This record gives sequence, structure tokens and C-alpha cells, in this order.
Amino acid sequence: MAHEIIQPDGWAQAKGYANGVKAGDTIYTGGQIGWNAEQVFETHDFAGQMEQTLRNILAIVEAAGGTAEDIVRLTWFVTDKKEYLAKQRDVGAAYRKVLGRHFPAMSVVVVAGLIEDEALVEIEATAVISTK
Repeated sequence: MAHEIIQPDGWAQAKGYANGVKAGDTIYTGGQIGWNAEQVFETHDFAGQMEQTLRNILAIVEAAGGTAEDIVRLTWFVTDKKEYLAKQRDVGAAYRKVLGRHFPAMSVVVVAGLIEDEALVEIEATAVISTK
């Protein structure tokens, strides 16, 4: 099956990976973190980075022709379990701001660190474009 690299317009080029790949009607995102399209962190708090990370995921899905409702899986990698749990109210508000009340299958994994030192969260997504 042929696949297509997905790179949202205006984004800095990914180096050594693809931000997204579309294979058939399925979209896979690379691990997204809380930096903007220019790969600059605008916030250093967990909920702010998480919101930007979800915005990045949504941008990739939309660039491939999908919508938030097409997202079927999210895998979260967090560096601080206590901070993640302490910020649940802020996390929920930020999540709903970006993805609404669409809740796909999700996993959260606590990791020792992420490649980008400033990153507090990394999220991978899978979306299946519906043919409604």
C-alpha cells in the first residue's frame, strides 16, 4: 500500500522522522510535543504543553483530510506522574478546548525523559478517516 507523508503547511521540517503518515484511510502521527510550528516552546507548564501537543496532532490529522472525531487512539508519554495527576482539571479543560468531548482509546505511560529536554509530554495518535 502506498503512503503519503503529512506535513502541515508552515511547519518547520521534521528531521529524521515524519510528523504524520497517511496509509489508506489511516493517519499515524509521530510523537508530538508542546512546541509550535516553528519548533519553539511557548509554555513550560504541563497543561499548556499538552494543549499545544493536541493542537499539533489535530493539525496533522486535518492536513491529511481528517477531523478530531477521526482520532481513534492516543498514547501519552509523560515525564512526571505526580504533575500529570495534580493538573487533571487543567488537562481536562485543555483537552476539551482542542478535541471537544471526543475520547478515543488512550494510554498514558510515565517515562524517564523525552528527547527534547523542555518537553513534558509527548503524544502519538492514530486516526481513521471516516467515509460517512
